[in-house]
Parts: sequence; C-alpha cells; structure tokens
Amino acid sequence: MSVVSAAVVVIGGALSLPAVAQARTAAAPALPAVPVVHAVPADQPPFPYADCISAAKKKGETASYAKWHCDELVKKGWVKPPKR
Repeated sequence: MSVVSAAVVVIGGALSLPAVAQARTAAAPALPAVPVVHAVPADQPPFPYADCISAAKKKGETASYAKWHCDELVKKGWVKPPKR
C-alpha cells in the first residue's frame, strides 16, 4: 500500500461522512427572515406612464402616437402601466 492510499484510509476512518454532514449543518448560522426590498431609483426604468406621455409630447409626437409608443414601452417593461 502506498503512503497516499494509507493516509486516505486513516483519514477516511477518522472522519465518517455522516459526522462531516452533521458538522456542516451545525456550523451553518441561521439567517434572519428579513424581507428584501429592492428600491428602484427614479432615473431608472420602469418610468411612470405620465412621464412617458409628457416626454413623447415634448418630442413632437401626436397624442395617439404618444399613447401607442408608451403602451409599447409598457410591454417591454420600461414604463409602469397607467393607473385606470
């Protein structure tokens, strides 16, 4: 038997797998149950629908085209849907 395989046998006998598994679960700290809230800055999507309409009108779009344009951006997730 080689030195490496003899060492594996000795270490393997000293550390059984169930003991290693119990040691890992016992050492794992319990994390507190805190809800994660992701705040989106105002300068990142999704933007408010009213802001989209006003920006489209400033660009010279007609009212109907601005509504269509903003509705398409709602589908893509760039603009929040309007509150109706």
